[in-house]
Amino acid sequence: MATAAPSTPLPLQDRVAIVTGSSRGIGKAIALHLGLLGARLVINYTSNKEQADLVAAELNSSSSAPPRAITVQANVSDPAQVKTLFDEAERTFGGSQVHILVNCAGVLDSKYPSIAHTSVDDFDHTFGVNTRGAFLCCKEAANRVKQGGGGRIILLSSSMVSGLKPGFGAYAASKAAVEAMVKILAKELKGTGITANCVAPGPVATEMYYAGKSEEMIQRNIDESPLGRIGEPKDIATVVGFLATDSGEWINGQVIRANGGYV
Repeated sequence: MATAAPSTPLPLQDRVAIVTGSSRGIGKAIALHLGLLGARLVINYTSNKEQADLVAAELNSSSSAPPRAITVQANVSDPAQVKTLFDEAERTFGGSQVHILVNCAGVLDSKYPSIAHTSVDDFDHTFGVNTRGAFLCCKEAANRVKQGGGGRIILLSSSMVSGLKPGFGAYAASKAAVEAMVKILAKELKGTGITANCVAPGPVATEMYYAGKSEEMIQRNIDESPLGRIGEPKDIATVVGFLATDSGEWINGQVIRANGGYV
């Protein structure tokens, strides 16, 4: 009698991934995609526990105990809470080191103010989450992500760093800092086997994108795209998924502008 061929392991089989800001939008799509690739997930949220629980439930629905995904509340601008993300991952998944950190947590001022009319409080909030948060995630990941192969640090930036549209001054600047940081981090991680990259989406159909935008603004983005549409979260998730796998190892210290030709 012929025996069944052994099943091929998934690309991220049992690797542990933390995805910040993954209760909705692009972060949610990334978490679900990494789950399909075999990863065990930490679903991070700041305030929306209900949505985070739904993401974890979807990931856990196809497996028995122990869980494939957990939720952890943490504000990425707080170093102690970023540390907790890694602590909980290691505790829950049997002491396994984190293989992948994807930082999706971010904010955008839906008033789209000019620089002249951006309040100092709004500027500080934007940089506090987008830049300080990315820094703290990088700092913790650089010390705790698994070395020797398979370690990945992936930060979400924005194609607005190149688009440079009026009304996005603080936001674009906060993301430009992230792109500079990741290029230096990749060099500093020499010898660890850990790669560090940015994925920079263009306009993507999420709650954050639609907030404060008129129909005219949305249509303008569609018209500016050579592909005649704005992006979907899955367009970004598959790029992140590739970088997270062994196939993405040779891409390091790069910014990938996943925007359909918008910029």
